[in-house]
Amino acid sequence: MKKMIFILSAVLLAYGSFSQLPCSSPVYRQFDFWVGEWEAYGLKGNKAGDSKISIILDSCVVLEEWTSAGKQNGLTYTGKSFNSYNAATKQWQQTWTDNTGNTTEYLRGEGSNEKIVFYADKVTGQRGKIFKRRLTFTKLSNDKVRQFGERSDDDGKTWTTEYDLEYRRKK
Repeated sequence: MKKMIFILSAVLLAYGSFSQLPCSSPVYRQFDFWVGEWEAYGLKGNKAGDSKISIILDSCVVLEEWTSAGKQNGLTYTGKSFNSYNAATKQWQQTWTDNTGNTTEYLRGEGSNEKIVFYADKVTGQRGKIFKRRLTFTKLSNDKVRQFGERSDDDGKTWTTEYDLEYRRKK
């Protein structure tokens, strides 16, 4: 009987500790403005691609699934980003990986309910040169988000634009 009471107590204790999802605090919801299905356009109005953004893993990860609008060198460019708030460092992080074998890790990030800024401090270029990247997402409205990618070749003193996209929510 004592053994049965012990097992039942252990089960109830374990259940109680998981009754609230681990990623339910408001800081984990700062990037929810990007959730949905989107068409992305460049500054000249040309469609760059489509992106589906969803929340996965018990609301702990914001997943991006990207597909380019056209082909480059016969290949439709696709990629995924995994975006999460790191409670230990109190920062946002993003890992981007694509079908060309490239990966970028943004290990620092600052967030609010209208904007997320990611930083990759050590990116290796095609010729082995190290540079930094900054990636900013800004909520423009409920149906528009700006994604602005920059790089710095001088340790963050100056930044140049890599791309500037406007995400428009699909109807």
